Amino acid sequence: MPTNKKPQVTAAEPGAATAPDRRGELLNTAAEVFAEQGYNATTVRKIADEAGMLAGSLYYHFDSKESMLEEILRTFLDELWDGYDTVLAAGTGPRETLEALVTESFREIDRHRAAVAIYQKESRQLVAQERFGFLADSQRRFEKAWLSTLERGVESGTFRADLDIRLTYRFVRDTVWVAASWYRPGGQHSPEEIARQYLSMVLDGIAVRE
Repeated sequence: MPTNKKPQVTAAEPGAATAPDRRGELLNTAAEVFAEQGYNATTVRKIADEAGMLAGSLYYHFDSKESMLEEILRTFLDELWDGYDTVLAAGTGPRETLEALVTESFREIDRHRAAVAIYQKESRQLVAQERFGFLADSQRRFEKAWLSTLERGVESGTFRADLDIRLTYRFVRDTVWVAASWYRPGGQHSPEEIARQYLSMVLDGIAVRE
């Protein structure tokens, strides 16, 4: 749980309400609280406490905790898809594409660890709400990107012909994103190094043996 609370302030300073740096700080704080306590259990007051301000002051920046959560998840997914779209547009072979998708995923965990944890815990319930419909759209795109890469690998002879594509997709998806539960930015291993270690284990199991 976030610690080291800042002294509380009663209102935003003139011009500070829309400052990008302060807004980003508040979103980061909210993401950590959502990830630790769960969305439903988190109150605006709790977020404000962790940010060192009164709950009323938080409304200078956001109209609700729903707005904060939406911006946290949209920011994470927008950046994820910027990276994924670049990988998919590169036209590389299926193995290279899979390697790049995995590496990009670990980079996003490094950038947005709390948002990834929220996505994993909350998305199943959130997709039922109209304002979070973008989560379902992203899930469909995500599944299509990974399944098509695996299918290309089997069709080209890069991956084993007996590979259960959907099962493999689920395994890769879950084992990559669960890293958000233990990964901490600035640790001993960079996201690229974690991706290399992960890929060395996974690809030896699905690549055609020479």
